Amino acid sequence: MSVQRVTELPTLPSRPADAHKGSFGRVVIAAGSRGMSGAAALAGLGALRGGAGLVYVAVPESILPIVAGIDPSYLTIPLPEDDHGRISKGAGSILLESLQEASAAAIGPGWGQSKKLTSLASKLYSSAECPLVVDADALNALASSSGFSGALAPRILTPHPGEFSRMTGKPIAEIQQNREQFAIDFARENSVVLLLKGHETVITDGEKIAINPTGNPGMATGGSGDVLTGLIAALLAQKMEPFAAAQLGAYLHGLAGDCAAEEVAQHGLIASDLLLYLGDAWLTVEET
Repeated sequence: MSVQRVTELPTLPSRPADAHKGSFGRVVIAAGSRGMSGAAALAGLGALRGGAGLVYVAVPESILPIVAGIDPSYLTIPLPEDDHGRISKGAGSILLESLQEASAAAIGPGWGQSKKLTSLASKLYSSAECPLVVDADALNALASSSGFSGALAPRILTPHPGEFSRMTGKPIAEIQQNREQFAIDFARENSVVLLLKGHETVITDGEKIAINPTGNPGMATGGSGDVLTGLIAALLAQKMEPFAAAQLGAYLHGLAGDCAAEEVAQHGLIASDLLLYLGDAWLTVEET
């Protein structure tokens, strides 16, 4: 089967003059654990900088004050936790209820790993009726349990090569030698959009493929992927088609990193810089 190579950026989400916050979607992000509150905050802020109207960050209850204190612009949802400060039993029903009102959602950043989280990832992946971005430990959980089929709505998976290795059972070196074909095959077999991170990030739904031209090595820093997760969820919430949301999200994310590197240098770039320069990235894309 031939694959269409996409080089043009998709049309940006519209911003009507008479819009209100409800016009731009409601994002729910389940993220964080004790010691990983930053992952939740970065994903939440990524969604806000991506243009979502309302963003809810659902976190273990003990870290909620920390996450809420980082920025007042998102809302927070407390979740039950285990003795190690990870999302635990009872969170599934709370999150599924929250997702009933969501335009899009994201799961996985900063979760850690446990049997309860493995079960939660499977439950949310199969049952959530809104588009879902799946990242980080949620990918690891699904790779070790139920897999990536049977979803009720679009799913965008955002692995780095190590996570994709666990998802496919293939060595990282083998994946890196043929990133495009491995990504295409996985996306086609599982009916998902796959965004394989790294130099020249690959975005594919198995029928179309785009190679992202933006970004730099300075973005290889903790938290960068969390920003991307929230950003893509925001674009989904604004009713972008999943492949287009992943493509535009990767482009904006990388362009923000390029803008930041011009000011702070690649060596000095940190994940929160991406949030500061996403506005510049949006302006650049809007002008083209």
